[in-house]
Amino acid sequence: MSNAAHSWKGVLNEAARAGAAALLLFGPIVGLTLSGYELESHWSRAFILAGVVFVGRFVIAALFLHPRLGPWLERRFTRSGPAVVVDKGRRVHHVILTLLVIATAFALPFMLSKYWITVAILALIYVLLGLGLNIVVGLAGLLDLGFVAFYAVGAYGYALGHQYLGLSFWEALPFSAFLAALFGMVLGFPVLRMHGDYLAIVTLGFGEIIRLALNNWAQFTGGPNGVSAPAPTLFGIEFTRRAKQGGTPYHEFFGQWFDVSYNRAARYVFLYLALLVVVLALIHVVQRLRKMPIGRAWEALREDEIACRSLGINHVTVKLSAFATGAMVGGVGGVFFAGSQGFVNPTSFTFFESALILAIVVLGGLGSVVGVIIAAVTLTVLPELLREFAAYRVLLFGLAMVVMMTWRPRGLLKLRRPSFALPKSTKSAPEAQS
Repeated sequence: MSNAAHSWKGVLNEAARAGAAALLLFGPIVGLTLSGYELESHWSRAFILAGVVFVGRFVIAALFLHPRLGPWLERRFTRSGPAVVVDKGRRVHHVILTLLVIATAFALPFMLSKYWITVAILALIYVLLGLGLNIVVGLAGLLDLGFVAFYAVGAYGYALGHQYLGLSFWEALPFSAFLAALFGMVLGFPVLRMHGDYLAIVTLGFGEIIRLALNNWAQFTGGPNGVSAPAPTLFGIEFTRRAKQGGTPYHEFFGQWFDVSYNRAARYVFLYLALLVVVLALIHVVQRLRKMPIGRAWEALREDEIACRSLGINHVTVKLSAFATGAMVGGVGGVFFAGSQGFVNPTSFTFFESALILAIVVLGGLGSVVGVIIAAVTLTVLPELLREFAAYRVLLFGLAMVVMMTWRPRGLLKLRRPSFALPKSTKSAPEAQS
C-alpha cells in the first residue's frame, strides 16, 4: 500500500476519533433536554454536530496533505516558529490600511442603528480594558484576575463623584483614572514578591473585595440598588431632548445656524466618537511606552525577573508602574461604561468580566496591541450575532478558546518587538568604506 493511502487512512481515523469525541461531548449537552420533570432525547442534534466535527476534521487534515498548501498551513497554524517577531519597520501598505480602518471607525456610527452603536460602544470599552490588562499581563507578565475592580472603581468614581462632588463627565475622567491608579498601587504593594498562581489568587481576592464593598456599603454606594450616572456633555451642550444639567440641548444649540432636529441616537454617537478618540490616543501611548525604558523594563520583568533585577532594574518601581498604568486605563473604561449605561451597580463587575477581559488578552496575543483589538471586537460583536443560538453561546465560546489554544497558543497575532533601524545612508557608508 502506498504512503498516500496510509496518509488517507490516518486522516479517516483521526476524523473518526474527533467525531466520536464530539458525540460523547455533545450527547449529554444537546441530546438530552428537560421538559418540566421529563427528560426528552434529541440525539439527532448530537449526531449532526458530531457529523460536522467529523467532516471539518477530515477537511482540515486533508488540506495538510496537499503538497503546497500543507507545509504553508503547518508553518502558519502549528506551535513552531518564534514567540516574538522583530519588527523590521513600518510598511507603506500598513499605514494605508490603518488610515482606512480609522476612517471607517469614525464613519461607522452614522451608518448604524442605535442598537448597533451601543454594541460598538461596548466593543470599544472592552478594547480599552483589554489594552489596560495587556500592560499588566502581556507586557509585564503579571497575571491579574481582579482587573474588573479597577473597572468598577472608574465607573463608581464617575457616578459617586457626580453625586457627592458634582463632577462632570470630563472632570471624572482624570479623577477616576487617578483613583484607579491609586487602587492599582495599593494592590501592587502586597503582591511584590508573588508570582504565577499566588499572584492570580490575590488579585482575584482583591476584585471580590471591591465588589463586596460596593454591594454592602449601601449607605455610600447605594448597595445592590446602585447609583445613577448622568449623560456626558460637551462644553455645556447636552445630547438629550431637554436640558437636565443646566446646559443647552444640542438640537437647540446647533439649530441657531443649521436645520438640526433631535435624534435619540445622538447621545450614543457622541459617546462613541469620544471613546474612539480616547482609544486611538491610548494605542499611541502604549506603542510609545513599549519603545521607552519603562516599556522595555516591563518586558524584561516578564521574561525573567531575576535577570531583570541583576541588571539593576528596580522591580518594585516596574511592577507598581505596570499595575498603576493598567488600572488607570481600566478606570477610564469604567467612566465610559457608567456614561453609556447611565446607571451602575455591583452586578456589572463580577469575576466573569475579569475572565472575559483576560480571554481577550490571551486570544489576541499577549503583548500584541492589534491582536487585543481584534479579539475585543470579535468577543463583543460575535455574541450579538449569535443571539439565535443564545443557549449555546458559552459552549461555542469555549470551543473557540480550545481551538485557539490548540492551533494558535500565542494568540491571533504574535508580539512584534520594536526595533531601531539605521537610516540607509548610515548603513551604506561603512560598506562604501570597505
